[in-house]
Amino acid sequence: MDQSNNKTTTTRTRPYLITRRLDRMFLELARVYAFIARFWREVFFPPYEFKEIIKQCYEVGVRSLPLISVTGFIIGIVFTNQSRPSLQDFGATSLLPALISVAIIRAIGPLVTAIIASGRVGSSIGAELGSMRVTEQIDAMEVSATNPYKFLVVSRVLATTLMIPALTMYTTLVSLLGGYLNVHQFEQTTIVTFFYQVFDAITFLDIIASSVKSVLFGFTIGMVGCYKGYYSSKGTEGVGKAANTSVVTAMFLLFVEELIVMQVINAIRGI
Repeated sequence: MDQSNNKTTTTRTRPYLITRRLDRMFLELARVYAFIARFWREVFFPPYEFKEIIKQCYEVGVRSLPLISVTGFIIGIVFTNQSRPSLQDFGATSLLPALISVAIIRAIGPLVTAIIASGRVGSSIGAELGSMRVTEQIDAMEVSATNPYKFLVVSRVLATTLMIPALTMYTTLVSLLGGYLNVHQFEQTTIVTFFYQVFDAITFLDIIASSVKSVLFGFTIGMVGCYKGYYSSKGTEGVGKAANTSVVTAMFLLFVEELIVMQVINAIRGI
């Protein structure tokens, strides 16, 4: 009888449901789910923070243009240079514009834009919200009857979701221009011929897939940065950790989403 009571007491006082690590993982997943679900509850109901959304769109979009421009232009030139020798072996350099368009529009443009944005924008959001959390500014907003989630999180997630697709289109155009300059240097191809071959090689499904990925990437970057910053702790150390983990987590999720979307699009193409 005593042994039975001891077993019952031990079972009831066990500190963890499964193990310490698994319990933390499931609690973290539950908090992530609640954070994302709250976004969908808040985004459709007033008050709407239009001024803050426009400000964040400027920070995400316009401030990223110089870095995006240089990176996209270099990618177009480098990819064209790397692809030319392989096509020359088969005497198929005329297919270079089509190859560039398919690679950049389908994969390189959205992914490179999202990676650059996650490094610049994601870390900035994580650090900004993290510093507001550790200095108790978010708590002060709650006390003053202001909804900090709507003002800080919803505005930033909407900004990244709207601006990353726009930046992707811009990066794609700049990359194609870089590729054209390289092709024109060696083959003397006119810009009209180049872009005719570019658009002849892509389909409407390619454009839709690129747009869907861009929207998904933008939402992921904004949500990860806001989540890491909103729940940061441990003072200045927590701010640095929030900025760092925002970039690392967002980049990991970007590659996972790229793989999933690519498989779905390939399945649709096979129908």
